Amino acid sequence: MDIQQKLIADCIDRNRKAEYELFKVTYSYLMSICIRYTRNEDKAKEVLNMGFLTILTNLNKYKPEVPFKAWIRRVMINTLINEYKKEKIHYSNVQYVEDYYETDKYSEINEAITKIDADRIYALIAKLPPASQQVFNLYFVDGYKHKEIAEMLNITEGTSKWHLNAAREKLKEMLRETGVNIKVA
Repeated sequence: MDIQQKLIADCIDRNRKAEYELFKVTYSYLMSICIRYTRNEDKAKEVLNMGFLTILTNLNKYKPEVPFKAWIRRVMINTLINEYKKEKIHYSNVQYVEDYYETDKYSEINEAITKIDADRIYALIAKLPPASQQVFNLYFVDGYKHKEIAEMLNITEGTSKWHLNAAREKLKEMLRETGVNIKVA
């Protein structure tokens, strides 16, 4: 995605054509992020529109030395997290687990992932409980650390680790049900 600084400047000046052009150029990238964090396409579109509005209203804060793609990704993820926090379901799914110790039992899903296609993996991730899905996406897909996830979701690091482990275990179970053999180190 190559965004010209002139397009960004025109958007800051509230040029509607430029804003629409920016929307068209960034739509598929932002939608892929939204789909990953929401349970359905309608909700993804809704959050995408809110996030894009946030992007437009904060473009004057964008610094050109930061890659634009990374900046809009961060804005969209923050929008998704804010929306997620607003949903009541979040509070019923958060379980506070203070003590968590990683052992060999909690090893990564290994080569099983290479045996199935990405669409099936995304479908399985979408079946995870909302809180665990959120932590799984933030940790594995977006590369955040547990401390950052804990701060973003207002949970403890232990709870973040618990949700990640719960997501891993649930994914292993779902993969086994689809006939993919999982080896635990």
